[in-house]
Amino acid sequence: MKVRKSLVFILTLVVVLSLAACGGNKNNTNNTSSNESPAASADNGAAEATGKLADIKKAGKIVLGTSAEYAPYEFHKNVDGKDQIVGFDIEIAKEVAKDLGVDLEIKDMDFGNLLAELKLGKIDFVIAGMTPDEERAKAVDFSKIYYEAKQGVLVRAADKDKFNTMADLEGKAIGVQMGSTQEKIGQGIKGAKLKSLGKTTDLVLELKSQKVDALIAELPVAQGYANVNSDLFLSPISPEYENSGSAVAVNKGEADLLAAIQKTLDHLTADKKIDQWVSEMTAVSEKE
Repeated sequence: MKVRKSLVFILTLVVVLSLAACGGNKNNTNNTSSNESPAASADNGAAEATGKLADIKKAGKIVLGTSAEYAPYEFHKNVDGKDQIVGFDIEIAKEVAKDLGVDLEIKDMDFGNLLAELKLGKIDFVIAGMTPDEERAKAVDFSKIYYEAKQGVLVRAADKDKFNTMADLEGKAIGVQMGSTQEKIGQGIKGAKLKSLGKTTDLVLELKSQKVDALIAELPVAQGYANVNSDLFLSPISPEYENSGSAVAVNKGEADLLAAIQKTLDHLTADKKIDQWVSEMTAVSEKE
């Protein structure tokens, strides 16, 4: 009897311990599941921003590449005694940075170097009145067109009666920005002697000093220079080009970054903010 009671006690103890062990395992399973959920959520959150976009958010800044001598797109202006880069492209870039929750850093360089610097990773995106032609699209990815402008031809005021049609440009010395749409237009003009330089400001000086006969630029740019230089004249010539709009460029494969930029462009277009900035920056560029 005594042995039986002991056996019953032992069996009872085994059962209790087994139940306790099962209960302990159950609690551990719940804790593990609970601990993994936040980690899984964090992983999911990280997946929302990958590649370059994730790097930008981690760094807390996005680096813009532009060529700041193309008013009203981007240009230097003395603001409160300090030289600053302004323009409607710059306003777009500021809005992109704002929507991403990061700071904006601007790197100013020759237009012809922009895509090379982008490919090298020295800048994160390009906004510089750039046309997404077929050749460029092989190297980088573009947003949708955010602004379309016609082309203009700037000449010296003294020669304004000499330039009225595209035929009048044939055989002439023509200034164009290196690597630009205008350079491609110039290449299609019969007998034209092109002078390609990195900066439009330098081309204007070439025109003023009679080293070129005319300068091709986007219409708002040409109009802006004519408005503030009495010795220059915007001719009635309007060169045509199949792709004349401007788009934002990012490196190939940076789908998340491009999608974020496009989202900003879409709401700016819907709100007509870009048109507003074009008008405002044209006025700013014409003020001394």
